Amino acid sequence: MPHPALVDLNLIRVFVAVFEARSLTVAADRLHVTQPAVSQALGRLRRDLDDPLFAREGRTMQPTAVATSVYPGFRDAMTGIDRTVDAITGFDPGTTRRRFRLALSELGEIGYLPSILRAVRRAAPHVGIDAVPLDVQALPDWLARGDVDLAITSSPVPGGFEPTVLKSQGYAVLMAAAHPLAASALTLEDYVAADHVVVAGDSGLPHLRATLRREGAAVHTEVTLTHFASLPGLLAASPDLIATAPDTIADGWAEAWPLVVRPLPLAMPTVEVCLYRRTTTSQLAGLDWLHDMVTRTVRGTHGEFFSIHGRVRS
Repeated sequence: MPHPALVDLNLIRVFVAVFEARSLTVAADRLHVTQPAVSQALGRLRRDLDDPLFAREGRTMQPTAVATSVYPGFRDAMTGIDRTVDAITGFDPGTTRRRFRLALSELGEIGYLPSILRAVRRAAPHVGIDAVPLDVQALPDWLARGDVDLAITSSPVPGGFEPTVLKSQGYAVLMAAAHPLAASALTLEDYVAADHVVVAGDSGLPHLRATLRREGAAVHTEVTLTHFASLPGLLAASPDLIATAPDTIADGWAEAWPLVVRPLPLAMPTVEVCLYRRTTTSQLAGLDWLHDMVTRTVRGTHGEFFSIHGRVRS
């Protein structure tokens, strides 16, 4: 094996891109080179390190044990080089034409994306933003491969990703003003006995179910929805159903719909809404800027959930 000093830094950059993307094509796109150029560079590094480094499995390139062992050092080296260069050349939001991908839940897209977009476009008028529907199961792979730049979620993300807490969200009970339970304080017995509607994609649902298990209680789910946007209208038209929803959002809906909000009769811990960033090494100055912009923007807004409003037809 040659002395490490003889290994071309460009080959290391290609290796890091392939390791993170698990794809020659995606790595080539990120490096702005052709796929044959990536294959050629990878071939040279294979000879230098005397290891195949990657094996094709289906449509992905899976790393060997050697590749996995050298990746952290190579990644840190490229990160240090890129950050040193960024410190000199900088990142200019006013002129960049980069596109960023944000993974957001339905509520995140409704409540936070308008504020994020306004703030980003004020500072960076030529930046493009793509909102990607949040898939909690796929998110660790997305962040590791750089398929998304940032993600906002209240679901824990395994894999050692560092969260930035944006908000701590409590939950409350929402129901029609005509519901029999709306006229008085809500007890745990009444809450458990009621018919519930839930949103399948609510990332706070696992926290609620864990709280119910600790209380030795279970609720009957009468209706399961796909979208949060359907919830206030359904409750307003169905005075026999109740829902457990984020309290700030529920308060907003109660101002526009004939709904009432009651405290949750359970000691449910608050749910932390967190921001996660990709761990890939490309274009870190832009990623730092966007991460800071999204953090400040979301922390500074209550969310624009009032956009889900309406009137019940008589």
